[in-house]
Amino acid sequence: MNFFRKKYVWAVFYGLALTCLTAYTVLDTFVIKRVYSEVETEVSPVAVSEVSESAAESVSSEKKHSPPSGGKHSRPESRGKDEKNETEESEKKTAETLSENMPMTSAVISENSYSDKNFTVTVTQYRTNDTDVYVGDITLTSSEFLKTAFAENVYGKNITAKTSETAGENQAFLAINGDYYGAREKGYVLRNGVLYRNEAAEDQEDLVIYNDGSFEIINEDEVTAEELSGAGAWQIFSFGPGLVENGEITVTADEEVGKAKASNPRTAIGIIDDLHYVFVVADGRTDESEGLTLYELAEFMRQLGAETAYNLDGGGSSVMYFNGSVINKPTTNGKTIKERSVSDIVYIGY
Repeated sequence: MNFFRKKYVWAVFYGLALTCLTAYTVLDTFVIKRVYSEVETEVSPVAVSEVSESAAESVSSEKKHSPPSGGKHSRPESRGKDEKNETEESEKKTAETLSENMPMTSAVISENSYSDKNFTVTVTQYRTNDTDVYVGDITLTSSEFLKTAFAENVYGKNITAKTSETAGENQAFLAINGDYYGAREKGYVLRNGVLYRNEAAEDQEDLVIYNDGSFEIINEDEVTAEELSGAGAWQIFSFGPGLVENGEITVTADEEVGKAKASNPRTAIGIIDDLHYVFVVADGRTDESEGLTLYELAEFMRQLGAETAYNLDGGGSSVMYFNGSVINKPTTNGKTIKERSVSDIVYIGY
C-alpha cells in the first residue's frame, strides 16, 4: 500500500512540475518582458556615410575590405582618436542640419498627402483581388528620413506597443508595422545603424536598407550581420520572403509564410527608384477584404513599379498610420477591428 501511495505522490508531483514548467515556458515566450538594451542615441545614415568616405581616404588600399556580394555601399572603418572626433563633429553637424531642415512654415497637407521641403507622402487606396490595399508613395531628399523605431524605445523580448502608439511617440507622418523581431529568437536585427542581434536563422531572407537608401535582399546563410553592417547597412528586417528583385517576382504562386492562410492581411515595403519608396498594407479576413496571397502581393508591388520589394509581418500586425490616424482596418480574427501590439515600426519622419 505504501508503495502505491508513494508512486501516486510522485506522479502528482511530476504532473505539477510539468504543468509549472509548461506555464513558465508559455509566459516566457509570450508574456514576460525582458529589456535587453535601450535604444542608443540616433545617428544619421548620411553622417555615417560621410565619415566612412573620409576614413576610407586615409586608409591604405591594402587595409580596405570589399563589401559582401559585390555591394557598392560605403564601409565604416575602425576609428582612431582623430576619426572619433571627426565622427562626433559630423554627428553634431547632422543634428544641426536636421534642426534647420525641420519645416519652419506650414507644410502642404491634405486628406491623403503631406509635403514639405524634405519629403512628399501620398496615400492612395486601391481595390484588387476583393481586397482594400493602402499605398503610401514616398519621395525623400535624403535617406535619413526613412526610419525605424522599437516599441517603448527599447530592444527586448515581449516589448510591444500598437503601431499608432510608437508612431505617435516618434512624430511619424507615415508608418507601418515592422518585422516583429520580438517573436523570434534568431534573425538579424539592425536598426538605425545599430546591430542588436547577429544570430542567423537558417535559410532566412532579409531586407537590407543601406545608408544611401538603397535596398538589397540577402540570405543570412551567405553573409554575416557584421559584414552587412560594415558594408553600410542601416536597417535589416528579418521576416520575408523577398517579393520582387530587379523588377521580377521572386515568389511562387503557392509560396506562403509559415502556417499563414493563403489570403491574409499583408504589409510590404518596396523601392521604385533612388529615394522613392512605397509602403503597402492590405486588409484581410473580413467580408469587405479577403486578403492577398504572397504572389498577389508581389504582383501588386511590381505593378506599382517596385524594383525591390519585401514582405513584412502581416495578419493582425498589418497597420498603416498616416497623419495621426490608422487608415486601414487591422484585425486578427476578422471579427473585431483593432491593432495588434508589435515590436517595431518603419516610418517617415524627423
